[in-house]
Amino acid sequence: MPSAKSLIPDVRTLLKKASRLLLQVLAALFLTSVAWVLLYRWVAPPATWLMLDRRAHAPVGRGYIGIQAEPRRIRYDFRTLDEVAPTVPLALVAAEDQRFLLHHGFDMEAMTKAARRNWNGDGKHIVGGSTISQQVAKNVFLWQGRSYVRKAAEAYFTVLIETLWSKRRIMEMYLSVAEMGDCTFGVEAASQRYFGKPASQVSAAEAALLAGVLPNPLRFRASDPGPVARAKQLRVLRLMRGLGGTRFVAEILK
Repeated sequence: MPSAKSLIPDVRTLLKKASRLLLQVLAALFLTSVAWVLLYRWVAPPATWLMLDRRAHAPVGRGYIGIQAEPRRIRYDFRTLDEVAPTVPLALVAAEDQRFLLHHGFDMEAMTKAARRNWNGDGKHIVGGSTISQQVAKNVFLWQGRSYVRKAAEAYFTVLIETLWSKRRIMEMYLSVAEMGDCTFGVEAASQRYFGKPASQVSAAEAALLAGVLPNPLRFRASDPGPVARAKQLRVLRLMRGLGGTRFVAEILK
């Protein structure tokens, strides 16, 4: 029977092998994620995890509207900034992330304000401080849900896309894959569904309406909007004017 001393080298050998294997796995995951992000710098995603989930399962919840019956079909058409009206990115920035052109993926000021409001709130209405870059990381590369693991992965992919993509590409990805209704993703699909025309022809008011319902696309919709959706639209229009119009996003429209 081997002694305790003779087992020590074996344990050390196993630990070294395990450490080496772990490093190899981490390196493979890192290189795969970088290659994935680089691919989407030039190629449109064929689908996202949320699209696949929506196609397989209808969302369940009180107050949801516009839920499609079986068979469920995804509406999704990727568009570049040259293929949408310039008021579209302006409306999205005004509604979701007014410091989009200034930050590098994380808006600490917005996150701090959101944390204070959530701390002082009733616990039922949670305010988010996510930037457009963070939402792209979540929408394109990750699954839905709330967990520390997913938030860590979201932060990681946010750093990657801010490093490897331009702001123009981040905006193109956001306006193309954001959920804008049940089985409806991106401004092109939403514009065709709600307004009967391509995203290149939407007016400022229509762009503001699409951007205004983004936080709750299953509770509000751009077609036949109610008073809450109209109020959101007017707020976004005011913010768009306050930013100075499409000149504000001229940098990413080049």
